[in-house]
This record gives sequence, C-alpha cells and structure tokens, in this order.
Amino acid sequence: EISNVELVKKIADAWKELPATQKQVYEEARKTDWQRYGEQLAAYKAQLTPAQAAALKEERKNRLAKRRSFRAKRELTVLGKPKRPRSGFNIFVSENFQESEGASPVAKLKQLFDAWRKMSSSQKQPYLQLAEDDKVRYENEMKSWEAKMVELGREDLIRSRRQSPRKKTAETAKQAAKQAAAAKGSSQGKKAKSKLKKSEE
Repeated sequence: EISNVELVKKIADAWKELPATQKQVYEEARKTDWQRYGEQLAAYKAQLTPAQAAALKEERKNRLAKRRSFRAKRELTVLGKPKRPRSGFNIFVSENFQESEGASPVAKLKQLFDAWRKMSSSQKQPYLQLAEDDKVRYENEMKSWEAKMVELGREDLIRSRRQSPRKKTAETAKQAAKQAAAAKGSSQGKKAKSKLKKSEE
C-alpha cells in the first residue's frame, strides 16, 4: 500500500545491496533486451518510406526541442526568475474570472474578452495603471535577479543589452542625414573647385 515513489526507492536500495554476482543475471538480460530492441528498430526503419522517415525525424526533433524548452523553463523557475509583467487585460481577467458567466473556462474567457473590448478607456485605466506598476516591479526584480545570476556565473541567462528597434531607427536616420549632408557638402566643394579652375583658365 505504499506509493510508487516509495516503492521505487525500496527497489533501488535493494539493488544497491545486491552482490555483483546476482546483478550479473539482470545485466545479461538487459544486454539481450537491448540487442533485440536494436534489431527491431533497424527492421522498422528499413520498411519506412523516405517521407515517413523524414516525418519521424522531424517529430523527434520537435520532441527534443520541446523537452529542452521545458527543462530551460524549469531551471529558470528553480533559479527564481521573476514572473513576466501582466497586461491590463490579464489583471481584468484574474479579478473577474470567478464571477463571469460561462459553462467552461474558454466560454468565460470569451465573455470577458467581449466585456474588455466594450469597456471605455476610462474604465480600462485602473487595469492599465496596475499593468504599468507591474512592469516597474518586473524590471526591478529582473535587475536584482540578473545581478545574482552574474554572481553565480550564469551570464547566459541574462537578457541581451541590444538597443530597441525604435532607437536603432532614430540613430540610423541621424546617420543617414549626416551622410547625405556630407555627400552634399563634398559635391558642392567639387563644383566650387571646378568653377575656380575655369575662372583661372
């Protein structure tokens, strides 16, 4: 009547205490089973069409990517990464979800989404202000968390310090204006020089 976790723990303890001579039987069975699996897998792969093999490979790739993503998220949770800031709509939903009408969670969300769309700007304002406050909370928590990650030697988890696209666009426009002015100035200088030469001749 014990749980599966406790049962596995008991079996693991029993395995540790087992003498090497008794473990040998199980090791041989494992090797035989592994060999049988290899043969069956090879036979299965041989009967696949190229399209099926490609689809299987893609599915495996997606599964591995999903698993890596899950592990990365779990690691960030364990390391105490702050939760992302909530939007005004998220806050509205969390406050009104229980009282909203709807048989299923999806129906409730739909009803709340419709209610949010019908709200005026002044009605949305308190939720949008709470969302702004949550952004400030997130930024402050992220700064201290990232400082902690630097101390732990985990710079790979820190957000990149790239400039936002808007800033880049403004700077690019400034540089383009400077280059145009320089080009214009140089062309005017060339014209003046050619006029001077003609007048000298």
